[in-house]
Amino acid sequence: MSLTLRTISREQHLAYIQSLPSASHMQVPAWADVKAEWRSESLGWFDDRSGELVGAGLVLYRQLPKIKRYLAYLPEGPVINWYAPNLTDWLEPMLAHLKEQGAFSVKMGPPVVIRRWDAPSIKKGIQDTDVKRLRDIEPDFIEPRAFEVADKLRRMGWQQGEDGGAGFGDVQPRYVFQVPLANRSLEDVHKNFNQLWRRNIKKAEKAGVEVVQGGYQDLEEWQRLYEITAVRDRFRPRPLSYFQRMWTALNAEDPNRMRLYFARKDGVNLSAATMLIVGGHVWYSYGASDNVGREFRPSNAMQWRMLRDAYALGATVYDLRGISDSLDESDHLFGLIQFKVGTGGQAAEYLGEWDFPLNKLLHKALDIYMSRR
Repeated sequence: MSLTLRTISREQHLAYIQSLPSASHMQVPAWADVKAEWRSESLGWFDDRSGELVGAGLVLYRQLPKIKRYLAYLPEGPVINWYAPNLTDWLEPMLAHLKEQGAFSVKMGPPVVIRRWDAPSIKKGIQDTDVKRLRDIEPDFIEPRAFEVADKLRRMGWQQGEDGGAGFGDVQPRYVFQVPLANRSLEDVHKNFNQLWRRNIKKAEKAGVEVVQGGYQDLEEWQRLYEITAVRDRFRPRPLSYFQRMWTALNAEDPNRMRLYFARKDGVNLSAATMLIVGGHVWYSYGASDNVGREFRPSNAMQWRMLRDAYALGATVYDLRGISDSLDESDHLFGLIQFKVGTGGQAAEYLGEWDFPLNKLLHKALDIYMSRR
């Protein structure tokens, strides 16, 4: 297939995304409005024979301090045929175009899964003292074509950091936890939860916890719970304006792109979460909870409701987003994988983020600048 790459309109970009079973929520045109501090562009790949749009990518440009050169970032993209034998024909025109736009370095995150581990295998791994990381466990699924993709990227000059690529902007998780929903009944999904999850869902029900959907007007209440969580878990919270912008931008593009949920008891909100929907892929994206009322298990109740809603939407996967690959119980991120494994889903390892230095000197300067921050 001979290809031509050019800038496309947001309408063309959105129509292409809508024609697919799914794509990352960071590759929809409206994500550019969420990341308002970045300049953005929609790129399209066209088949020269048919003139048909066969791939798309959302590029975010971040300017380097003091000079008019940019980092070009395609989070969880571009949305192309990653297994095409002629991968260079897809990526070389993109690099040439981004260089013309003033990019000194390109970062992308191929949406390609390498390995998957089922919950029972992970549980076994956690109990084994010799197992320290997910990688130490025999995977239940391996995608051989993913290794070919990695090989082609290396031969083209793409680089990957030791940690799967660190750098500028929001670095996306390499390991995620997903609950597959395709060709399954809800009973089957519920049956696959571990005992603790099923008990906690029942406990929340008995305690009278109800889960409701909120709207734009409830984002201030979301922010209150989110900031309590940030203090407890020691991370820097995003401002309320970020979530307001996210809600407005994503739901203007598709009224069902972003949802907000609250788990409450006696009219008091105990936990909250945001949910994102693109085609058959549904993400639990941000979570928050109060320090009080945790004994009523509001988070389990809320996840079960969100999962059921994802199922009702016809989703093929419910994605609980990032996990660490550490299975060491003393690791502060261990609780996260433990909580998510309880859903009976599977851990997935993506190819990670890759960098292409178009200007080696500036790329190196950026690396130094980032390591000092």
